[in-house]
Amino acid sequence: MTTQHNLPAERAAGNHPGLLPLTDPEADHLIQLSRAALAARGLTTNYVHETGTLSAVASSELLGGALFGLGNLARILAREPRQRWAQQVEEHFDGLLANVQRPADTADLASRLCLRLAATSAVPPEWTADLPEFLPGLVAVPALSNDGAFTLHFDTATLGLTRSEAHQLALANLTQLTDNVAYIDHDGAQLAVLSETTWAASRALVLDTVLRESLQLENPEYGVLVALPARDLLLIHVIRDLSVLPALSAMLHLAHTAFESSPGPLTPTVYLVDATGWHPATIALPGQPLPYHLSAHLRVLTQSLADLEEPDRA
Repeated sequence: MTTQHNLPAERAAGNHPGLLPLTDPEADHLIQLSRAALAARGLTTNYVHETGTLSAVASSELLGGALFGLGNLARILAREPRQRWAQQVEEHFDGLLANVQRPADTADLASRLCLRLAATSAVPPEWTADLPEFLPGLVAVPALSNDGAFTLHFDTATLGLTRSEAHQLALANLTQLTDNVAYIDHDGAQLAVLSETTWAASRALVLDTVLRESLQLENPEYGVLVALPARDLLLIHVIRDLSVLPALSAMLHLAHTAFESSPGPLTPTVYLVDATGWHPATIALPGQPLPYHLSAHLRVLTQSLADLEEPDRA
């Protein structure tokens, strides 16, 4: 099966789960435009309101059973004048279907297949039931891209590859991508911001390569904070001292904002990544609505950093 990444259903309101932040009338309009665009291209679809997706009917000669998520499109169109919606929907499905229908040969796959992070809540559970999670709620899926559109391939047999073959090829290609890195400062803490590409967050799958080649850093002594809230954003803070605390504050805000509003939402969680693996930087406490309390792992680290700074204050 193929699909686009879609907004998790439980985060939407009104009669159209998955199409936040559109109002119900706006969502109705998007659904109508999208079904018409696909019908004009030979696809009859049904709308699945629980997930905000269009499902191609099984009898369709073209891509029967495929799902087309509208969540990302809804987030994009919410920022656009309504008179531009029809054109953008047409362009969206032109690019998507060209990508899906493009014949894949060995040479083609060798250059176009990359590993991509996807939220398990965005697709039918049976599609990801036997996939290992990279992080809670996130799986790595081989994807083909073409002119900005991408297609996730949960069933790699459609590519003529085993899952292992597709994963290895896609991971190798992901490793070869380059990053656009900018730096921002917040209360004495520096954040590296990787953006301007829909593969930015997926580069977390090759974090060691990102640190070494894009940040010129190898084996950071105290680890790093990492956030991957949406497909086009990866935030990294290199931990050196107690500036990790203002860095965490800034990353929580940026991650929450991107997760709520950007196309391709993944996770609002900020992670502490060190030699022992990936650990949530914050946790929720009983009776507290927000999971913004330091995790035990980060508390131990900050205490160690405070002890190291104590002689300097004496």
